[in-house]
Amino acid sequence: MATLNYPKKVVLGDITVRDGFQHEEKYIPLEAKLWVAEQLVLAGFRRIELTNLGNPAGMPQFKDADQLLKGFRNSKKIAHCIKDVEVTCVTIREKAVERAIKARQEGYGPDRILFMVSTSESHHKKNSGTTLAEYWKMCEEYIPKAHAVGMKVCGTVSTIWGCPIEGPTELKKAVEFTKRWLDIGADDIEHADHDGSAPPNKVYEYFSMILDAIPDPTKHIAHFHVTRGWGLANVLAALQAGITHYEGTMGGIGGQPANFVDGVPVAGTGSYYYVDPSIVGLVCMEDMVVMMDEMGIDTGVDVDKVLEIGQWVEKIVGRRLRSECVRTGRIPKSMTGRG
Repeated sequence: MATLNYPKKVVLGDITVRDGFQHEEKYIPLEAKLWVAEQLVLAGFRRIELTNLGNPAGMPQFKDADQLLKGFRNSKKIAHCIKDVEVTCVTIREKAVERAIKARQEGYGPDRILFMVSTSESHHKKNSGTTLAEYWKMCEEYIPKAHAVGMKVCGTVSTIWGCPIEGPTELKKAVEFTKRWLDIGADDIEHADHDGSAPPNKVYEYFSMILDAIPDPTKHIAHFHVTRGWGLANVLAALQAGITHYEGTMGGIGGQPANFVDGVPVAGTGSYYYVDPSIVGLVCMEDMVVMMDEMGIDTGVDVDKVLEIGQWVEKIVGRRLRSECVRTGRIPKSMTGRG
């Protein structure tokens, strides 16, 4: 009998509180962010992306970054398992890294920080404000500083399958960038389809290239957006290639940081890549967890609790989100209750 080949155990990182909420045009209260983060840990997630330590003037959603980190570290709800949780903060530029280092030295900082390059020069410049050459030089300087205070470093490679500004890109360039990250000391790599332009066949091709070049699956994290609705198809393609680490957000929310928050235009973020900003988003965590569970994959999380959290996140943001499984639930394991 023909069967699909894929890993039987995966590691899931939830990035709702950072990447998910950053696209919201209303400020999500600190207490709500902390609640979601706590509930994710209680559901079994051990990789949480919590906030962005960049300048809050350009990203007011993260004006509470220090309070959120402190509240998470001091939470009594998760005190029994906090030592097993890896907290990530995004630190695109130097001041953000220095802020992370200071917070780490003061006992509440992240366990892991995230840098980001794009294979598209124009996308990289828009995202970071620097050229690629300048950015690589900065990372070479700051990765050792992060390691010196006990923080891991994730190097993101973006626009692997396409760029919303320049269009098509070359897969081999992303493989070269991945190798460069590891050569300069990054601990793992987030392979990101921030444009939602990756078709499943190209996802399989790329991750096959990656695992041929760097065969350690713990080094690679798949990060898909669903701009064109291909998110779970791409997860399946990555699974077949042998990728074991994935990210997603509750309800599939997230994307480019909002340029309008609580009725106030945000300076410096520029226009959205798309005429309709509501079409962007990430792979929906609830649906991915249910799909993997049905495939017999050990996700390490409580599926029912994940669906419950998804319902609350809809209440927090105030609208219906992308998850189908929040509505339909898990597939019944028996005929009980069926008409």
